[in-house]
Amino acid sequence: MNSGVRVTYPWLLFDADGTLFDYDAGEKAALSATFREFGEDMRSEDLETYREINAEMWRRFELGTMTQERIKIERFEHFLKAIDSSSNPSLFSKKYMNNLSLQTALIDDALATVGRLAKSSQLLLITNGLSDIQRPRIAASPLNAYFAAIVISEEVGSAKPDSRIFDMAFSKMNHPGKGDVLMIGDSLTSDIAGGAAFGIDTCWFNPDQTEGPAGNPPTFEITSLPELIEIQVNGRGSLEASPKVPDITRTEV
Repeated sequence: MNSGVRVTYPWLLFDADGTLFDYDAGEKAALSATFREFGEDMRSEDLETYREINAEMWRRFELGTMTQERIKIERFEHFLKAIDSSSNPSLFSKKYMNNLSLQTALIDDALATVGRLAKSSQLLLITNGLSDIQRPRIAASPLNAYFAAIVISEEVGSAKPDSRIFDMAFSKMNHPGKGDVLMIGDSLTSDIAGGAAFGIDTCWFNPDQTEGPAGNPPTFEITSLPELIEIQVNGRGSLEASPKVPDITRTEV
């Protein structure tokens, strides 16, 4: 890191899935591979059914009414029942999690942007994922080299938006001032709400340009990751446009 470069935020907290990792692509590939291991073909409607069930499980987890340990099996109990499959939910879960741990596809410009930002700021990854999935994926990704630390909810015992996972992140950062930290993520309910409640600035990654909340907006809203470079250079003022950042060279590590 080049400490001689003045930046808006010395520390950047990144969410993983949907912000840096292309979770939708990884999820589809992992589920399809799992079906094949059971001698079946995945239909398009199967993927949508799974996503609906899985999303509801994670919503309950954010609300504190579902544990991550329960999610591992229960989502497949509901899913396999919904598609009239006789496959064993526990075995299906085990194979799916292994397949998902192999998926390292990234969001457009993720590697280039992270590599650029790491030259002037320190980066930390904070995710609500499962350890058996996230650790192998992150370790196998070229992104891994740029992060000072990784905080995973299953290991901490709490998840965004709970303040305890942010406490752990700040501990790993040696407790910087809250004004020196920006939380970047695609989820309004976990990343943005959690960061705001903890008292740090937030940046909502919103590539689909979904309509945001009427109240308590994030500090920044971006539709592409290179816009983060503009935030770091130009400061805390709201971005009126999505600037193009030229000559970002993809870094191989």
